[in-house]
Amino acid sequence: MALLNYSPPTSPYLDIIYQDEHFLALNKPSGLLSVPGKALEHKDCLQNRVQTVFPTATVVHRLDMATSGIMIMALHKDAHRKVSKLFELRQTSKRYIARVYGKVPQNQGEVDLPLICDWPNRPKQMVDHERGKKALTHYRVLQADEDETLVELTPVTGRSHQLRVHMLSLGHPILGDRLYAHERALAAATRLQLHAQQLSFIHPFIDKPILFESETPFKFKSGNKK
Repeated sequence: MALLNYSPPTSPYLDIIYQDEHFLALNKPSGLLSVPGKALEHKDCLQNRVQTVFPTATVVHRLDMATSGIMIMALHKDAHRKVSKLFELRQTSKRYIARVYGKVPQNQGEVDLPLICDWPNRPKQMVDHERGKKALTHYRVLQADEDETLVELTPVTGRSHQLRVHMLSLGHPILGDRLYAHERALAAATRLQLHAQQLSFIHPFIDKPILFESETPFKFKSGNKK
């Protein structure tokens, strides 16, 4: 899917929320690529911005361009290997906040639906019970009315577009989602209402728990902030 009129936010140019000699925790804005695209006009991304200041920095995991929130970048090869292993072994704890269309009837629950790339419509993903990879998401309602719900989403797995497709499967697409939302849900917000609000893991070099948090840039019933 081509990126039309790619114009990522530049203020702040970088939002570093944690730094030590091993890795950085950054707050990525919605609208900024995690890594560069193929076209020259898609070179501006979090990775390249960070590398102008920290040339050895490497991306450990990614967020969708439209998703905001916490991302980790390693500052040396050993840090990249160790932090990547934590993600691979699911030894990280992630929490997202989302505004979704309509009223979610249950206060909490889970979505356990396998996902695969919808190849003719890539980068979209879809549920496929035969060929899909296991994907599990826990959700908890924070606020709700008949029009929308603010939910806390905890992914157990880390599949591409997992939270977006899982909420869609419940009949509650994330507001402002250009890939999956229907017309009314898309029109309800100027950006994807999905934010990586919290990330925690055991620091692999000091063997102590570390927790990162980022304020959610949208609120229930007022989600059009950038």
